Amino acid sequence: MKKFIITILILGQIIMATSIEYIEVNGLKIPLIYEEDKRLPLATMQFVFTDAGSIRDVDKAGLAKMSARVMNEGTKKLGSSAFAELLESQAIHISSSTGQETFVVEVGSLKENFSKALDYFDTLLKDPNFTKEALDKAKTTSIGSLSRKENDFDYIASNELKAVLFKGSVLANPSSGTLESVKNIKLLDVEEFIKENIVSAKLIVVLGGDIDYKATKEKIIHIISSMTQGKKTETKNYSVVKKPHTSILKRETEQAYVYFGSPYNMKVGDEDYYKARVATFILGTGGFGSRLMEEIRVKRGLAYSAYARVSVSKASSYMTGYLQTKLESMEEAKKTVSEVFKKFVKKGVSQAELEQTKKFLLGSEPLRVETMSQRLNRTFMEYYKGQEIGHSLEELEKIKKLKLKDLNKFIKEHAEILDMSFAIVTK
Repeated sequence: MKKFIITILILGQIIMATSIEYIEVNGLKIPLIYEEDKRLPLATMQFVFTDAGSIRDVDKAGLAKMSARVMNEGTKKLGSSAFAELLESQAIHISSSTGQETFVVEVGSLKENFSKALDYFDTLLKDPNFTKEALDKAKTTSIGSLSRKENDFDYIASNELKAVLFKGSVLANPSSGTLESVKNIKLLDVEEFIKENIVSAKLIVVLGGDIDYKATKEKIIHIISSMTQGKKTETKNYSVVKKPHTSILKRETEQAYVYFGSPYNMKVGDEDYYKARVATFILGTGGFGSRLMEEIRVKRGLAYSAYARVSVSKASSYMTGYLQTKLESMEEAKKTVSEVFKKFVKKGVSQAELEQTKKFLLGSEPLRVETMSQRLNRTFMEYYKGQEIGHSLEELEKIKKLKLKDLNKFIKEHAEILDMSFAIVTK
């Protein structure tokens, strides 16, 4: 099965095109997302493993990120420094990273070195540097980063909000772990994590650039064929706690950090998501034009900025926001946030707000697909969410045609955003 969308055609020559193909390896059909882009002699590839991010840190917070750090320490045969020097000498980049739901191993290089880059990529997957020295180095880096964040009150408040919203679940844990959890991670934990999650059954391949597609595809199939097949697992969904709660943390701070969040009853692939984009933009994502900024900064001078956004993924769906204010203004700011949300749900938005939002979202679209990586990520997300290629363009058309009465009806239907929990760092 193959689908194509031609995005740019110049003088009859295809300059950029997007496709999805399913390649069969050891009985598995693995999706290969490809963005052809011949404007620069560059190539990139990502192996994206689903249900393999921090959501798998059930027993030890920070294990996914620690595993990625160890994967960044080169091969066992060459070690970290020698492997890094080998890549650097040929302008090749290989790195591992994690999100909440995915684990990504990425390779990029000049067109002329890409075949060699894939060889090194294959070598790394077969012989990661699973040694005590590599783990100790990764731990030191991670502990140093966490120690520096002990006085980062935005980080502390954000983590506390997640702990409140998802109490009792893996999503309540900080994705980077804690000083205690990181110190307790053993080499065997990392090896088991990689063994269970860096498997072909969980794989989506993302490929882009100016390459020989046929030859590269054959090489990718060869790399996958030697991987452990493992088992595909579905990402578990976690709900926000039903009863709102406020958590106040006392620290030596000159400002109050107010983070807030609430449930948002929507699933990945919901056909009304475009309405959520518009509504949230007006409420708190749209900078100075948003309701929160208007009430909290412009009218009352309570904070320099205030923000709210909706996060809808396979693992969770919720609304979050934050502001920073004077210590003596904390209660007023908290009260104002609640009032803005109540008024928003009760009265909806105006025609002028809707038109202004349409102009921004439609007008700024070219900025969201400027680079190859942006377009690859968009296509990946469309596939990951079970949508057709080009869904994002269809969504823009829906936004363009959105009527005020339909938007306000949608806003009233999502009164669950009023069930607001707070995490506040104050003195």
